[in-house]
Amino acid sequence: MKSKLYFISSMLIFGSIGLIVKGIPLSSAQIALIRGVIGSLFLLATGLIMKKRLSFKIIRGNFILLLLSSAALGFNWILLFEAYRKTTITNATLSYYLAPVIVVFLSPFIFKERLTPKKVLCILSAMIGMILVVQTGKAGGLHSEGLIGIGFGLGAAVFYAMVIIFNKLIKDMNGLETTIIQLTFATVILIPYVLSQGTIPLGTLGSDAIIRLLLVGIVNTGLAYLLYFTSVQRLESQTVAILSYIDPISALIMSAIFIAEKISGLQLLGGILILGGAFISGRDKH
Repeated sequence: MKSKLYFISSMLIFGSIGLIVKGIPLSSAQIALIRGVIGSLFLLATGLIMKKRLSFKIIRGNFILLLLSSAALGFNWILLFEAYRKTTITNATLSYYLAPVIVVFLSPFIFKERLTPKKVLCILSAMIGMILVVQTGKAGGLHSEGLIGIGFGLGAAVFYAMVIIFNKLIKDMNGLETTIIQLTFATVILIPYVLSQGTIPLGTLGSDAIIRLLLVGIVNTGLAYLLYFTSVQRLESQTVAILSYIDPISALIMSAIFIAEKISGLQLLGGILILGGAFISGRDKH
């Protein structure tokens, strides 16, 4: 019961990140870098307290995959945060949640898994759902902010699908170890990219923005990942798959409650098709 509570808590925390990021007056890349710094330091400190030892031999054996997945993770954050800026949390979340469907589509080519008729229908369902969601971004024309934001959300989904695929190929490392290394590597990779755009104006930030940055780094990253990996290994995989949908659903509910985002009929139908397709394809074992 405690493991399930920890996992649900991590999903609710992940679901709230869009609300917090929207109020930070920094670029998406700057927020991603600060998130990585704070989150990786939090998890490194936690690992030391829990006496988790990292094997440099295993890290060296997975180095290329860890590097690629870390780079994908860093740019996934940037694109997702940009999606939150350009469109509603609802559109950004639904676009982003195409990631599991992208993995299902690529699995036959990368992992030689069979693409069953059920999975094909799930992919088609998610694609139709995405088309419906995109219609809500066209209110101001093809070049509207909403449509651009959905594009960033889809880009974030592609990069997160890459993270999932690379992580499946990593050997002999548990989830917490992989995440500590990925967050650290992602931070190092983002530093030159962010600094090439100028210095981060931390001195000009108000107390609200600083609190939000600390929440993103400590709570939405460090604590959320700690709760996730503390619980996920003790739960059945099907339970994890089902409870994972608390993340996007809670994001939609919180955006409606706290910032009064309205969900149109097209968005609702599109969301059901996307999340339903991702959920069913994830449960298909054949």
